[in-house]
Amino acid sequence: MAAKHGEMEVGQGDLVLVTGATGFVGAAVARTARAAGYKLRVTARRGSSRANLAGLDAETMYLDLADPASFPAALQGCRYLLHVAADYRLWVPNVAAMRKVNIDGTMELLRAAAKAGVERSVYTSSVAALGLTDDGSPADETTPIKPEHHVGAYKRSKYDAEQAVRELARTQNIVIVNPSTPVGPGDIKPTPTGQMVLDAARGKMPAYVNTGLNVAHVDDVAAGHILALEKGRQGESYILGGEDLMLRELLALVAAQSGRKAPGLRLPVAPLMPLAWVMERIAERTGKTPLMTPDILEMAKKKMFFSPQKAKNELGYSPRPAARAVEDALTWFRKEGMLA
Repeated sequence: MAAKHGEMEVGQGDLVLVTGATGFVGAAVARTARAAGYKLRVTARRGSSRANLAGLDAETMYLDLADPASFPAALQGCRYLLHVAADYRLWVPNVAAMRKVNIDGTMELLRAAAKAGVERSVYTSSVAALGLTDDGSPADETTPIKPEHHVGAYKRSKYDAEQAVRELARTQNIVIVNPSTPVGPGDIKPTPTGQMVLDAARGKMPAYVNTGLNVAHVDDVAAGHILALEKGRQGESYILGGEDLMLRELLALVAAQSGRKAPGLRLPVAPLMPLAWVMERIAERTGKTPLMTPDILEMAKKKMFFSPQKAKNELGYSPRPAARAVEDALTWFRKEGMLA
């Protein structure tokens, strides 16, 4: 089958390159692309774990966003690019290195894709690049952006990268997707959210802060990428979200499915700031990721709620309830021996 997009016919059986396929979202995107009938090439950095590629019918090639010389060989012969790879950490000791990957590497890869004859690219941005509403209601792709919305190196890098990609998309066939907070199977590192789910299931989260987030099943996010490839409009962005939940509601879901008692202690943000500052100073000395930082606490002051309605209307995106995402995540963690 093939889907028409303007003058271009997007067809199954064509070769698609998926970057970041060793990671959580990238692996899900790669599996979904292969299941949809696309020929698949995935990329991996030297020394990165290939566990998420096990059993995947795909050619694997080296690509590092910090090494543009690796781009041409990986892109050769590909009709489409699904660029999922990014440096996703809420705290980094070297901000410049993160920006080099998330901004410079992304722009060079997309330009290299056009030079290699790639007909359409889907760029994985993040809801971290979008604006938030003042009243906590769900934001969308048109919500005004304020500087204070982009707290922390990761959010700032994704915002700056998306702005650059939008400019490039004026002349190059690029569609942007903005995943919210993915949860589900395959979270091998795990991601910060996956670690929180895992800790809660282990009974190691006795308290919470009064924040909110949008939880999406990772496989729905992956399906959204393929829908964007086949149906998205050039230069447009689409939120690939799920269900808005307060953090206490998410932790209650985890507790109910893991036989734990839901945390009942709500912590105010302000008194935690000095402790977060100390943790960040220790992290700067040791290089170990801190449990919390002032930036993380600043982010917690906002309800990060988002509406995927545009993706539903234009792409046919259909997300599952957050409870299913949590259930599948816990099932996978147990299978992998990460949750006794």
